[in-house]
Amino acid sequence: MIVDTHAHLNTEEYQSDMIEVLESARTNHVDQIIVIGMDKATNEIAIKLAQTHEMLFATVGVHPGYVDHETTDHLESLITNEKVVAIGECGIDLHWRQDNYNLQKTIFLEQIELAKKYKLPLVIHTRSSFEEAYQCLLPYKGLVTGVFHCFSSNLLDAKRAVELGFYIGIDGPITFKKAADLVEIVENIDLKHILVETDSPYLAPMPFRGKRNEPAYTKYVVEKIAEIKKISVEEVMNQTTENAYHLFKLGGITS
Repeated sequence: MIVDTHAHLNTEEYQSDMIEVLESARTNHVDQIIVIGMDKATNEIAIKLAQTHEMLFATVGVHPGYVDHETTDHLESLITNEKVVAIGECGIDLHWRQDNYNLQKTIFLEQIELAKKYKLPLVIHTRSSFEEAYQCLLPYKGLVTGVFHCFSSNLLDAKRAVELGFYIGIDGPITFKKAADLVEIVENIDLKHILVETDSPYLAPMPFRGKRNEPAYTKYVVEKIAEIKKISVEEVMNQTTENAYHLFKLGGITS
C-alpha cells in the first residue's frame, strides 16, 4: 500500500473525472490520499471530499501564496472535523514574493500555534525560504511536528529538518534528470524520515512530466526511491506508509 500524502484533488483539474482518478490510484496501490487545503474554499472542498470518499483525508491551512486575501480565522472551526489530519499547506514562499514576507511569517506562526494547540502535524511549503521557515519552527522544537512538503533545499537542510522532528516530502522531481540534490538527500536520509507525495496536479514524474499529475503516479516516486537506495519497492512502500500512518494518525495509530 502507498499513501499519497499531498494531493490537491480539491482543484478544478479533477472535478470531471474524480471517480476515475481514485480508481486509478487504487489500481496502482495508492489506497489513501491526503487532500491538501490552501485557503478557505479549498479547505472546505478537501473536507467534503474526505467525507465522501473513505480513502481520502483532508488538511486545512492558508498557503503563503494566499495570505494577501486570507486569514486563519476560519481554521479552528474546521480543525476538529474527524477527517482533518493536519494543518497546512502553510509556510513561506520567497520565490514569487518577498514584499509581503512579514505577513507570510505572521500567518505561518499563527498556524504553528494552532498545530501546537490541537496536536496536529504541519504540512509546510518552503520555496527559496527553508531558513526562514526553520527559524520560525526552532522555538517549537519538540512541541510540533510535520513534513517539509516537496523538499527543495539541500542535504544539510534536510538533516536539520529531521533533527527538528520533521519528515522530508519527496515528489515527482526525484525522477527528473537534474535532481542531484534530491538524489543526495534520498541516499543519505533514513527512509523512516521520508514521505512520498505527488503534489497533484503539479510536478508529474517522468514519464508524465508536463502533464496533469495524479495520485496513481506516486508509484514512480516509490520506484525511484527504491532504485536510489538499492532496496525493494515493497520496503519503500511499507516504510513510507508506516511513516504516514504515524505522522497523520491514519487508521487510528496514535504513537
